[in-house]
Formats: sequence, structure tokens, C-alpha cells
Amino acid sequence: MRGLLLLALLTAAPVAAAPQSTPLDHLPALKGDYFPLASRATGTTYHIFVRLPLDYAEQPARRYPIVYLLDGDSAFPMLAPQHLFMTIDDRTPDAILVGIAYGGFGPINKRDRDFGEGAPAFQRFLADELRPEVERRVRADPERRILVGQSFGGTFVLWSALTRPDLFWGHVASNPSFRFHQERLQQPAAFQRPTGGKLALVSGTANAGPGRAGALAWHDRHSAGPAPWTLRRFDIEGGTHAADLGRAYRLALNWLLPAQPAP
Repeated sequence: MRGLLLLALLTAAPVAAAPQSTPLDHLPALKGDYFPLASRATGTTYHIFVRLPLDYAEQPARRYPIVYLLDGDSAFPMLAPQHLFMTIDDRTPDAILVGIAYGGFGPINKRDRDFGEGAPAFQRFLADELRPEVERRVRADPERRILVGQSFGGTFVLWSALTRPDLFWGHVASNPSFRFHQERLQQPAAFQRPTGGKLALVSGTANAGPGRAGALAWHDRHSAGPAPWTLRRFDIEGGTHAADLGRAYRLALNWLLPAQPAP
């Protein structure tokens, strides 16, 4: 009898529901789109997150600047709200933000390959696969495409600006590491005719010695001669290697996208 009672109690106990992913639609600062994209160029499937401006639906004829964020696993959830706050406090024009994520920080993350020896293939992914797919889905301004990278990603931004200066109008390299592409980074850009583009090199004064020294030397080398883009260096006093990415983004984007006039 006691066994039957115990069985009845166990049978009646509620079964816990399997945990479900929380939609980003409930986080309006990140709201937009998500899709996986399998790359033929690199052989990797990337997770693409898109943050849309708050007035995107109310402005059906408007095209927005579009910012592509390398290391989207961490940069996208950090910089999408940052850009929103900048539109409020700095009157920075709103933009579409695209986070290029790997889906984790472990072996699945191929940043060392993509920003290092695999850079040519990753650049083809950006140019021939990602950009067309994203800009098929959203109303982006093709004259104001911006690429943002931090550390190894910053190194890739410099490499891409030198090898294909016209692929993006704006480039933001935050504390590049200079561990990759050392020989190519010392050479001039692939062509010298002006593209009308801009390149922001951001360096924290408390960044590790080789990175800080590399940024200063790179700026001096490439600001001395003709270049296809306008180069500007921003120094963050006391800025460290990674934790000041938000400050780096704010400085660079407010230079690239000047404040809108007050109403």
C-alpha cells in the first residue's frame, strides 16, 4: 500500500520544463536579427547578430551607416547598447550594428586563424558572403560601411585597410596586437588613390608595452606618406588592452559619424 502511495506521488510530481533560449527581442538595445552563415571561404559557420536603430521601422526610406564588429561574441552585446547611449548623449547618428560571432570562446572560436594566417579567406568571407547577405536584409548606406576590431581583430582591421582600402569606408583598430602580419603592416596600402575613407587607430597608454609601442610606430609610419584614407590616432589616458573598448568605440565613431544638430 505504501509503495502504491509513493508511486502515485512521484507520478503526480510536475516535470520541470527544459530551459529555453531567451529571445533578444526582450532586450531592445540588441533587437534586430540573427542568422547563422556557413562560409565557403573559411569553412566556418558564423553566428550573425544584427542590431537595428530604434526608429528603423518608422523610417522606411532611410539608409543607415552599418558597423561590422569583429569578435562579436563579446563586442556585439557591449557595443550595441553603447551606440544607443551615444545617440542620446553625443547625438551620434544611429547605425546598424553587425556582430560576427563564433558561438563560444573555446576551440570553436577561430579568431587566431581568421585574423592571422587565414586573413585572406576571412576577408573574402566579409566581402563576398557576409556583406551581401546582411545588406540584402537591411537598409544599409553602402557609402558608410565601418569595420571595428580589438586586439587581434584590430590587427586584421589594419591589414584589411592596407590590402583592400576600399572594402570599408571606415576602419577602427583598437589596441592592435601586431603579432600577425608584421611585414605587411609596414608596407604602404595596396593603392594610393584617395578612397574618401577614414582610419581610427586607438591606443591605451597603459596597454602592454609592445602593443603601445607598435601602435605609435605604425601611426608614425603611415601618417608620414600618402595613404588612401585619412588616419587619426586616439590615445586613451590610462586605457588598458581590452577593458576600454567602449571608450575606443565612442572616440572613433564620433569622429567617423559627427554629431547630428540639436533639434
